[in-house]
Amino acid sequence: MNQTREHWTGHIGFLMAAIGSAIGLGILWKFPYTVGENGGGLFLLSYLICLVVVGIPIFIAEIILGRSSQRAAVGAYEYHDPKKGGWKVIGWFGVLASFLIMSFYSVIAGWGMSYILMSLNGFYQNMSGEEVAAAYGTLMESGDISLFWHFLFTLITTAIVLTGVRKGIERWAKFMTKALLVLLVLLFLYTLTLDGFGKAVNFIFHPNTADFKLTSVIEALGLAFWTLSIGQGIMISYGSYMKRTNSIVQMSGIIAFSVIVVAVLAALVIFPVVFTFDLPPQAGPGLIFQTLPYLFAKLPGSLVLSTMFFSLFVFTALTSAIPLIEVVATNIMELKGFSRKKAAIFVGSATFLFGIPSAFAGSSAVFPEWTSIYGMDFLKTIDSLVSIWVIPVGGLLSAIFVGWVMDRKVSHSEFAYGSRVAYLYGSWRFFMRWIVPLTIFIIIVQKSGLYDFDQLLRGGG
Repeated sequence: MNQTREHWTGHIGFLMAAIGSAIGLGILWKFPYTVGENGGGLFLLSYLICLVVVGIPIFIAEIILGRSSQRAAVGAYEYHDPKKGGWKVIGWFGVLASFLIMSFYSVIAGWGMSYILMSLNGFYQNMSGEEVAAAYGTLMESGDISLFWHFLFTLITTAIVLTGVRKGIERWAKFMTKALLVLLVLLFLYTLTLDGFGKAVNFIFHPNTADFKLTSVIEALGLAFWTLSIGQGIMISYGSYMKRTNSIVQMSGIIAFSVIVVAVLAALVIFPVVFTFDLPPQAGPGLIFQTLPYLFAKLPGSLVLSTMFFSLFVFTALTSAIPLIEVVATNIMELKGFSRKKAAIFVGSATFLFGIPSAFAGSSAVFPEWTSIYGMDFLKTIDSLVSIWVIPVGGLLSAIFVGWVMDRKVSHSEFAYGSRVAYLYGSWRFFMRWIVPLTIFIIIVQKSGLYDFDQLLRGGG
């Protein structure tokens, strides 16, 4: 199996694929409104700290697991489990996370595709903010339309994955990652001309204690997971395609830096538009589909501007969706002996079918009593399940495994190879053994509602 394993053509291929995976909807959709809800500059600082303290160490660990074993998530943990004590279950957490995320991710990405068509048709022209918001509500309630875009997005993603690592994933990652970076820079240059740009810079970088809470740090920790694509088995699979010719630490640093730059640029694209029209930045998830289309329509060149933005949205979604399909497909290929084509089609079909209730979540046409029983619609339920339990628990177990179970000689060799900062291995291992597990445990406790850490600031018990 390992003898015929595909590899990236070089470090550029890996970087483009990994950066594309990390620069997903977590940055373009979730990052801006989370910044808006949690105090701007203080939250951004917390996010950067969380990336360094938790995100990058886990990112490095996952690549080490993949490259040293030349296997996907399940096989990687089994390979490094000296006593075969069942640690491969951690790999299944990653497989499950990727499968569940793809099932609803493609629905949200499909809405972005719908908005490209709406933008090209000039749909928002001469509409009030209420009418634009209502159009989003209508889209969510139109299960058949959501299902169509869900199917089309899943089909495109599956088609790319089944063509292989070099001809499919790497080739398209290079194109789409470059394209989304170009689109992002062009949009950023445009927002430099807006009246609200100065206010946006002040909001993003100036510490705002009024909206910042202790739980904002926990939000930053969770966002660090999302924006680096960790805890999903993705970087283990991508690491397994790496040749042993590059420094894992150096590659991880470049990718993390790229994520930070793009996250800030995304915020500097969105918030200048919001502040130009004196709207509150705490618009929540509706910022992308309800607030921005209305504001775009009021700006010069609205048709081009809106189309570019939602094309950027879809590109970021696609570069992140590809590894979600790939993670599940690669594990099936290794464990069941499926061909790549068969595995990709199987996984694509399965995620599409499982995502049907998410496509109909807004209309309640499927599982009409779901919200009344579980307190949220199907899409939000799956999102919550993954965010609160699957990814954090998998990340916690992964940190424990790498820090306490994995052969230290292997991890040290992979960490130090080609690196100018090999002396940091001891610090990295200390973080993996103590700091990372503790911080992830705090995320799980807070997100699950077991304890509200804001009580510490309020003086509660």
